[in-house]
Amino acid sequence: MSAPVNLRVFEKRSEFKTTASQLEAFHQDPTALRKLTPPPIIVQVHSDHRQSLTEGDLIFTLWFGFLPVRWHARHEAAASAGFADIQISGPMSFWRHEHLFEATESGAALIDRVTYAHKSGFAGLMTKLMFDGLPLRFLFFYRHMRTRQAVER
Repeated sequence: MSAPVNLRVFEKRSEFKTTASQLEAFHQDPTALRKLTPPPIIVQVHSDHRQSLTEGDLIFTLWFGFLPVRWHARHEAAASAGFADIQISGPMSFWRHEHLFEATESGAALIDRVTYAHKSGFAGLMTKLMFDGLPLRFLFFYRHMRTRQAVER
């Protein structure tokens, strides 16, 4: 799949009092997606064929109340330490989410970098309301807060 010309990039970085390997281990937990999804959104996993964080497919539905948003993501290695999930099919025109783990002087950093583009028309309007601007910032604020709770016990 080629990337569209209207790509946007969102990045959230947080430092944790832990190690990069502990951040990676948290993300390897099969329940991590559910733990990292803010209420009132509900995650329903249909199939999980990931052999590791860097290989395999995951098919799930995000329930926004009564509105289902089905997603097929493929995991692959990221350019640096971490992994990426790429939307194979789903609501966006393009979605690549890199989860990067980096050692720091005081522990480790988690960098979430999302490269994305919306579809045109009504579908694009809906994804802008769910996966852009304030909702996107809140999603990753929540994800980093939950990660902190898990790795800094």
